[in-house]
Amino acid sequence: MDQISDQLSVQVFGGPTALIDYGGVRFLTDPTFDEPGHYERPDGRPGLTKTAPPSASPADLGRVDAVLLSHDEHPDNLDHSGRKLLADVPLTLTTPSGAGRLGGTAKGLETWETVELDRPGGGVVTVTAAPALHGPEGSEKITGDVVGFVLTGDGLPTVYVSGDNASLDVVRQVADRFGPIDTAVLFAGAPRLKPVFDGALLVLDSALAAEATRILGARTVVPVHIDSWTHFTEGRDELVAAFTSAGLADRLRLSRA
Repeated sequence: MDQISDQLSVQVFGGPTALIDYGGVRFLTDPTFDEPGHYERPDGRPGLTKTAPPSASPADLGRVDAVLLSHDEHPDNLDHSGRKLLADVPLTLTTPSGAGRLGGTAKGLETWETVELDRPGGGVVTVTAAPALHGPEGSEKITGDVVGFVLTGDGLPTVYVSGDNASLDVVRQVADRFGPIDTAVLFAGAPRLKPVFDGALLVLDSALAAEATRILGARTVVPVHIDSWTHFTEGRDELVAAFTSAGLADRLRLSRA
């Protein structure tokens, strides 16, 4: 567990999955705990291949108070093990369409809608749904709805979880409402699928992640979504190089390689 402050720690397990302990409330992002393998798509679009196992299993997590689910339709954000885990979590926050598909304890949030979770010992954490765009402009019809999240609370740092977002305009909207951000959990990895949008970025690449850091005024950045899948075209080395070139390397908090 990477202890960022007295009230915040983040543990990254691979792909987009991280456990965030925020003021005593424990959030899990996009749960993906399957072993490596290939996922076919029933609609004939390109399948996805996972190349590395997670660094922990659901049994290792301890208590999870809520899942922050960027979206439910792609296995690199919610796989078979992740779906099974949702049944044991009191609350899953995601898109309205995703909540409709998942049922159970899933709650859909419209953009900028909020929900409050009680903190141990008193007080609340507020989760705000942030916009996200999973690809170029107009991609929603193909990639589906996506959501990011902002965590706030009295005496707590402001945390932004980007979800699968490829748009700096979206990042600017978050910065306008909540900046400067104390810690940004940025999904990166430059995923591309050549038949989809002519290989355009589906999530931030390393250079865009560095620019997002600048826009947000983020003091600390925890990158996720940078490993374990063949369609991720950039990883740890490219991210470090981009942040170093931008003069922001000191803000990166990388999980152990």
